[in-house]
Amino acid sequence: MALKAALVISIDRQSQTGSGAGNGQLIDPEDHDTQIASTPLPWLRVHSSEVVKAYDSLKLGINRGTVSLSVPAPMERPVRLRNVVGLLRGSDATLSDTYILVTAHYDHVGIDPSREPDPIFNGANDDGSGTVSVIELASAMSRLNPRPKRSLVFMAVFAEEKGLMGSRYYVRHPLFPLAKTIANVNLEVLGRTDGQEGSYRNKAALTGFEYSDLGDVFVKSGRLLGVEVYRHTKFSDAFYARSDNFSFAEQGIVAHSLCAGFLFPDLHGPQDHWDKIDYPNLEKLNRLTAVALWMIAENPAVPKWNALAPKAGPYLKLWQERNQ
Repeated sequence: MALKAALVISIDRQSQTGSGAGNGQLIDPEDHDTQIASTPLPWLRVHSSEVVKAYDSLKLGINRGTVSLSVPAPMERPVRLRNVVGLLRGSDATLSDTYILVTAHYDHVGIDPSREPDPIFNGANDDGSGTVSVIELASAMSRLNPRPKRSLVFMAVFAEEKGLMGSRYYVRHPLFPLAKTIANVNLEVLGRTDGQEGSYRNKAALTGFEYSDLGDVFVKSGRLLGVEVYRHTKFSDAFYARSDNFSFAEQGIVAHSLCAGFLFPDLHGPQDHWDKIDYPNLEKLNRLTAVALWMIAENPAVPKWNALAPKAGPYLKLWQERNQ
């Protein structure tokens, strides 16, 4: 008879108390039953040096024994989270009724009380760099005269790290019609240039680079600023569904994430601090984004999915269904 696992126990060697990433989970009240049903097995994370010692003493192969657990009953409590939204109304009488979303997530993975005196996982690059960029772009572009023709919506979203919850909430409860939302530019990990593959200075990558014609827009903008905007052969596609742009792509909206690169030291670690940000390069990427947003907003034609890119096919189909 085949044996099946009844419980998964994960041992944390780093922390005795757990971190924000390990303390419970967020449950979307509008999708509560689906989330609970999708959990394949009960899962526990154990934070104990004694358990680590016991595990390390085991021999290779099957070890027979008994594990006794005292697990408190699950507890749910309401938590109020917010997307923070600002609107820059466009200057054109007709095009101002169409919207470009500029987004970044303001959450990170929380705290670890055992890491005194600095228990906070700051997330300066992921995604403090994107959040401050949204704020700076909103500030700068609001001073333009005339304003861009299309309207720009600047939004800091919650709970990306918990499953794109903030952006998925927005598409269920949009402040501006999704049918008139023509693009999403999501900003992720723009701040550091010390990539694991080498320096990312004067470079920028776009997830799903070939999925739409926005790749060309960002390449043109990059040339004006001396920044190489490129498609990473391995990660541009692989990372497409891993940030908030994906929530909008699932609605058929042309959406991409702009980043300095993909692999950085300290990802989701406690040492992702502000002093590791390359601020001159971050400023350059902000200027690049502003120019690209201006190009999109001034263009009477809306961004289009690339019908020749096979991986863009599902999003193109969604866009076509939405616009029938």
